[in-house]
Parts: sequence; structure tokens; C-alpha cells
Amino acid sequence: MPDLFGWPMAAAHFLVTTLATLLSPMLAGASTVVAIVLFTVAVRLLLLPFSRAAVRGEKARAAVAPQTQEIYRQHRNDPEKLQREIAALHRESGTSMFAGFLPLLAQMPFFMVMYRLFTSSTVQGKTNDLLGHTLLGTPLGTHWATTLSAGFPLQSAVFLGLFGALGVVGWLSMRWQARIAAPAPQQNPLLAKILRLLPFTTIVVAAFLPLAAGIYLLTTTAWTYGERHVLRRQEKPVQAEIELADKPRKRTA
Repeated sequence: MPDLFGWPMAAAHFLVTTLATLLSPMLAGASTVVAIVLFTVAVRLLLLPFSRAAVRGEKARAAVAPQTQEIYRQHRNDPEKLQREIAALHRESGTSMFAGFLPLLAQMPFFMVMYRLFTSSTVQGKTNDLLGHTLLGTPLGTHWATTLSAGFPLQSAVFLGLFGALGVVGWLSMRWQARIAAPAPQQNPLLAKILRLLPFTTIVVAAFLPLAAGIYLLTTTAWTYGERHVLRRQEKPVQAEIELADKPRKRTA
């Protein structure tokens, strides 16, 4: 069975190696880490249209939030009609419940390539020399559990630093989400708490990833936080969305 990640891994290996070689005179041992960061930034720039669509979707949902609340109030005892009305509102406003997931879904193949790149001993039949590159003496292909079982305190500290950075980004993202989120009608308190803690799941994920993939994860989550600030300032409300939010919807019988 052919390896679907073969050629993408070879391309990523070439890009990361080339960037690291170019940066080596200036950054020495940190060149590969910076190359991974630049690779991640390039991926996010490539996926910028998806991020813009996600931000427009957030703004559109916020614009119709009062109507959504009213629909839930009117039809909370009729789930079937409630779903029809909500679906109709989404069609009229051009919103989607899934627009916010577009950037995440679109970059999953790139993340998987980075993961495979630092867990495979060979790339296209050749030795994967990137596995020997390090960050503060910690191989980029190693896992946190390996450093714990081997008793390498400095390497474990590198991972703890990564987890701490992910925690800071998660905290900032949680605060930002609380500021911009549209009111959720009749939201279960437990579900609300889970959604608030969702940004911190990156720490759990990183605990099972090689260090290089964790660096990718930190870079992309930090990029998402900054990107949303910038895009929400740039994206002006669509007039149709404003008009839709202001006018009463025609009630169905």
C-alpha cells in the first residue's frame, strides 16, 4: 500500500532542512526550531482565506444572536420546529455552525506531515537527519514520556516550558473567546465549562507529540490568537447581516 505521506514528507523535509541551513549561520543550534516556526507560518498564510471565512462566520452569528435567542424562546418545546427555524436563519444570514472549524480542518494534513516527519526514521528511503536536531539538547523527535522514563531533567524542562507557553496561549484564547462569543441560548453549564477549557486541550495533545510537532502546535495556536485580533478589526460587518439582524423574521406557522 503506497504511503500517502511519502511525497509531502519529502517536500516538508526539503523545506525545513533548507530553511535551517540558511538560518544556521545566524541561529546555530536554534535554526531548525525557527525553520519549523517559519514552516508553520507559511502554512497559516496559505490558509488565510479559511481564517477570513471563519471570522466572517463569527461576526454573522453574533449579528443574528438576538434572533437565535428569540427562536429558542418560542420553540424550545418543539425540537423539530426549533431546528427548522435555526436552519432557516442560518440560510438567510449566510452563517454556518462549522465555519469556525475551517482553519483547523484545512491544516490537519500539514500537521500530520509534521508529525510523521519527526516520527519516521527515513524519508523516501533515506535516513531522516532531522531527528538528530535538538532544542536545548532535547531531540526534536523525542516525546515527553521518553524524557521522564529516561530521567533527563533538562529535556523534561524543555517540554514543561512548551506546556507553559501553550497554557498562556490557551488562557489568552479563552479570555478572547469569552469577549466575542455570541450568547448561547439555554447552554448546559457543564458544556459551557468544557467549551471554556477547550483551548487548554493543546497541552494534553502536546504531551503525546514529538517536540517538533509540539512547536508546530504552539506556533499555530499563537498565530490563531493574533490572527483573529487582526482579522476582526479588518473585516467590516456585512450590511446584509446588519439588516437581517435588525428586521423581524417572518414566523412560520
